[in-house]
Amino acid sequence: MSSTQPSRGRPRDPRSHEAIIGVTAELVAELGYAATSIGAVATRAGVGKDTIYRRWSGKPELVYEAVFTATDDAPPPDTGTLAGDLTVLLQSLIDEFRAPAAAAALPGLLADFAADPELKARIRGDFLAPSKERLLGVFERAVQRGEIAAETPVDLVLDTLAGAVFFHVGLVGERPDPQLAELLAAVVAKGIEVR
Repeated sequence: MSSTQPSRGRPRDPRSHEAIIGVTAELVAELGYAATSIGAVATRAGVGKDTIYRRWSGKPELVYEAVFTATDDAPPPDTGTLAGDLTVLLQSLIDEFRAPAAAAALPGLLADFAADPELKARIRGDFLAPSKERLLGVFERAVQRGEIAAETPVDLVLDTLAGAVFFHVGLVGERPDPQLAELLAAVVAKGIEVR
């Protein structure tokens, strides 16, 4: 369907969307991933289940959006240095993974992603790819400042950063050192700098 065609039915209410997202994060933090259901979200958010299913294909996509995309709307940082920008990005990611809802959701989401290749592909395409695209400006500015080469594998760098946070905070569950974001940013920025 092209964006020029008019949508059918009532327009989506952004308040309903925000209520559903907020309630989902609350329920996951309170009950855990397994006990959170679309029905419970609908009831607490004051919407019908159909409203939820029109926007998300099921619980994994809804929970992923509610828990792991909170920082996606923030403008990419522009501190003047790559290390500074990466520190801001990493701190946001650390904070996201440390939230109670993230800790509760992660094991169930990982199991669902492993069991459903189509779900994994939708999460990559609908959420991860736009998030990475939004961060390209950080690296383009670093190229313009002469900090990194134009051929720097940005996707790999972003995966490395997210993987380090995921492993340290999400998987191992350690309380991160207050300087974790700064240390990781310095290591990565030094590793890809122009020599």
